[in-house]
Amino acid sequence: MNLVHSRTAKSGVASPEVRALLDTITEEQLRKWVERISIPRHFAAEPHANRATAAWLNEAFETQGFRTELQGQYSNILALPPKEFEEVILVGAHYDSVPMCPGADDNGSAVAAMLGCAAACSLWRPVLPVMFVAFNCEEDGLAGSRDFVASYLPKAAFKLRSVHILEMVGFASSVPGSQRVPAGLPVKIRDRGDFLGLLANRFSNELMDSVLQQAATYTPQLPVTGLKVRLGLEKHFPVLARSDHAPFWAKEIPALMWTDTSEFRNSNYHLRSDTPDTLDYGFLRSVTQLLTATVIEQAQDLL
Repeated sequence: MNLVHSRTAKSGVASPEVRALLDTITEEQLRKWVERISIPRHFAAEPHANRATAAWLNEAFETQGFRTELQGQYSNILALPPKEFEEVILVGAHYDSVPMCPGADDNGSAVAAMLGCAAACSLWRPVLPVMFVAFNCEEDGLAGSRDFVASYLPKAAFKLRSVHILEMVGFASSVPGSQRVPAGLPVKIRDRGDFLGLLANRFSNELMDSVLQQAATYTPQLPVTGLKVRLGLEKHFPVLARSDHAPFWAKEIPALMWTDTSEFRNSNYHLRSDTPDTLDYGFLRSVTQLLTATVIEQAQDLL
């Protein structure tokens, strides 16, 4: 496995139209979404709040022009394009939290980034080969995404070109020592938690390269560090399979995880202190802009 960085990626030619679109993504709106979702909403421990969150997300996606569907026994929320495509790009984030935790970063920040990307995609073109999935029960063994991959995908009328999974993308710190490396992981990274982390395996390493190029092109202010896992080594490091990208990896679907590295940076992980006021909304905005630029670039190739 090896690390790659946006600062060494070759920049592409920026589109003025895409730049203008990225400017429509605001910190204010991202904060509102984070504040809206930040209540304890565990599937079993807080079922009313969990269902209310699902209903809110369903309405938000419908307002943006997507066809919505409640999928599976764990109530995943699917937001599908208005017309059918043979291949689509999937952006996903889990909307549940652990019990008694507001879950602003985990995973309200990721849900806000997903909604921001969906809104921008709708502005860019009403019909794009992009779908969004709000997974439930990530905190219960990835139950929602496992069910989606096992039960929904085999019967779907489309194939997945690529998958972007968002897992905590709103916490950043420039303080020395604020960033740690998971124990036993044979990599060295900078000790300041001011970068976005990407995680890919042999099926998605090329996908990571395209994201790094978009970062160099559209969000040079956002440091991005990617970990490329090769030769199936992820099987030997369980810490690399703790989010909703893992079921896609198991089916050899190109999936990339986007993260602020969770507890290896954010000391509020799975605590009641994981509240909206702890997040960096400038950082979250840059992540959302990069996600949007990446998704639009990839979607254009499928039209």
